[in-house]
Amino acid sequence: MKPTQSINYRYIIIFFIVFFLCAIVGFWNSYFTRIFDQENYRMHTHGMALILWLVILIIQPYLIRTKKVRLHRTLGKFSYLLVPILVLTTLDLLKYSLSKFEQLGSTGYFFVALVVNALIAYLIFYGLAIYHKRKANIHARYMICTAFPMFTPITDRIIGNYIPSLIAYVPTIDRMPVVPVIGFLMADLMLLGLCIWDVRSNKRWNVFPLALLVLLFYHFSVLNFYKYPFWQSFCEWFHAV
Repeated sequence: MKPTQSINYRYIIIFFIVFFLCAIVGFWNSYFTRIFDQENYRMHTHGMALILWLVILIIQPYLIRTKKVRLHRTLGKFSYLLVPILVLTTLDLLKYSLSKFEQLGSTGYFFVALVVNALIAYLIFYGLAIYHKRKANIHARYMICTAFPMFTPITDRIIGNYIPSLIAYVPTIDRMPVVPVIGFLMADLMLLGLCIWDVRSNKRWNVFPLALLVLLFYHFSVLNFYKYPFWQSFCEWFHAV
């Protein structure tokens, strides 16, 4: 039997750096070049929380790779504060965005699922990472997974700004192009690749395959929940509070 391979932290650092750079590119036109022209504080609080999280994702594996474990643990405790702030600022921004809708309709229900259920998937991965914080290989794998629910805010903007021709090929909801399906597909394929690698190299079925199931259910919810009465009722309640 092959020995279990440790996570290569160098590759994790590269992955998160690329992810961070993609976020910069995606939000360059809508945020970074208009940083003083945003509608209100919500864009800044959410943006700063997200930037801090992405920076932590880069720093943490670097600290492990350079054997600065104590600093890694200290910074990890900071995430106990940052993650709730990230979630709350996201919900605050979502609530503000929905206030512009007189009636939500299918597109509003879709948008709520896109954001709220992404947060749920993110919290599942983060929670599992923290639960397994003393098992470095499992912890690192779940921290990698926290990036996948965040794909579509980045990919949607990159496609809209730089590759708009792709929009013609996506499905629609009430004539609205569902551009997130491209980000969904990218995330699913990347996570599937990690599943195959982990199973073949380490005979490990307990992290990436589980994460893929969570991610697939999240994607299913975004593409289908808007049709279900229970979700419509939840969205109307959220819109009204």
